[in-house]
Amino acid sequence: MASNFGGMIQSVGASWMMASIATSAEMVALVQTSVTLPIMLLSLVAGALADNFDRRRMMLGAQVFMLVVSAALSACAWFGLITPWLLLAFTFLIGCGTAFNGPAWQASVGEMVPRGDLPGAVALNSAGFNIARSLGPALGGAIVAAAGAAAAFAINALSYVGLVAVLARWRPDLPPRKLPPERLGVAIGAGLRYAAMSPAIRVVLSRALLFGIGASAVPALMPLIARDVIAGGPLTYGLLLGAFGAGAVGGALASARLRRRFNSEAIVRIACAGFALAAALAAISTLLPATMALLALAGLSWVLGLSTFNVTVQLHSPRWVVARALSLYQMSAFGGMAIGSWAWGRTAEAGSIRIALFGAAAVLAASALLGFWRSLPAAADVNLDPLREWVPPDTAVPIESRSGPIVVTVDYRIRASDIPAFLSAMAERRRVRIRDGARHWSLMRDLADPEIWIERFQTPTWVDYIRHNNRITQADAEITQRLRALHQGPEPLKIRRMVERQTGSLPHTREPGPREMADPVTDPNLGR
Repeated sequence: MASNFGGMIQSVGASWMMASIATSAEMVALVQTSVTLPIMLLSLVAGALADNFDRRRMMLGAQVFMLVVSAALSACAWFGLITPWLLLAFTFLIGCGTAFNGPAWQASVGEMVPRGDLPGAVALNSAGFNIARSLGPALGGAIVAAAGAAAAFAINALSYVGLVAVLARWRPDLPPRKLPPERLGVAIGAGLRYAAMSPAIRVVLSRALLFGIGASAVPALMPLIARDVIAGGPLTYGLLLGAFGAGAVGGALASARLRRRFNSEAIVRIACAGFALAAALAAISTLLPATMALLALAGLSWVLGLSTFNVTVQLHSPRWVVARALSLYQMSAFGGMAIGSWAWGRTAEAGSIRIALFGAAAVLAASALLGFWRSLPAAADVNLDPLREWVPPDTAVPIESRSGPIVVTVDYRIRASDIPAFLSAMAERRRVRIRDGARHWSLMRDLADPEIWIERFQTPTWVDYIRHNNRITQADAEITQRLRALHQGPEPLKIRRMVERQTGSLPHTREPGPREMADPVTDPNLGR
């Protein structure tokens, strides 16, 4: 909470300083872009690191980095060295720290509470942030008015100290990692593949992008609303930010009640419609109390929309990839905000603030209408825990973790009348296989015996094959049950695990045992 207060105070100082030293509306809007752009560029790398390494240490390093940058920004402002581009550079670096902190922070929420409490925990996390948002900006405006932006930057630097101390002492009780970390490129690819093969995640990413583009106009142009539409000063700007934050707190507190009455799609549509109304009316309001009420509605809609997207991603992502899924969500949402902040700043520069806010309202209305075509999945209680503790089978051929590629085939005997149901189940099986790391998946039919169908896929190495099996979830068991019910042959199924070898490769140091690579290895686990 202390760190969030410091961040809000710093935000007021940076935005108002830019409005003071730059005459361009575009430069003022770029302050918001400089914070959100790093999140779009770096979040996926941060998510891959958070899924493979110690999340506590990542958060600790990010917080220390932001402390140092904030202290340097305060010193430059104190000695009068700040220029518009230097200010953008400092806010960009703070955004980089936020980008590396965000996925680890959000993913850690799921390690603190049971899965059923996750929506409430995410809302509570948002409430804590927005309590600071509701009070911090007004305090920041008073600090800037009384002591200048340099004081606001210094307070932000000090606000990191408490959080750094807490993270240094926190020792979460986590299960030991049984597999080595994935290489960064491989981990990023796995996150992208999971999102591409998960319909629920794809919908969230597209909706969050459009929501971010439309919603970014209000926070990006708020200094200009305070200065030009209402004709106020830094205290007015702080009050507007405070109203926005107060509305966000109200949204966080109301989210649990709304979730009991409405599904996720309905909540997002309400958020889009409310935000569109607030942006359109704020464009024509010149009265401070009325504009504060409208921005409170915008803040409420802001937290309802973003927290619903966040919860949907977490409920549809297993723990092994949750930070990467959240990072992709943040890239979409904050990428939309970065694009929108720049676009609405250009619009305000070329036309007027009112035109920019009307345009943002139109985008938010379109986002609500998009729900009729690409609606969010219901926040059902999907069990994404691992299916079982999978144990690698014994092999007669010597094999190491880096051996590969590993080729796996599974034989099924399917009656002609069951072929449509079988193909439907195998289409879902293909999606899950590829989502969890399988490559070159194919389904073949025996020309000599038309009842025999063979599923084939491969993984790059033996350790990747182990990862693939450990990623199968309880929710995937339904596909296994469907296939087992359709299979007419004896149990267990015939499964072959083979390693590819080139004809010119050197032989192993010891002779293979009586069971050669191509001999069948039976296993009670279907398709493992």
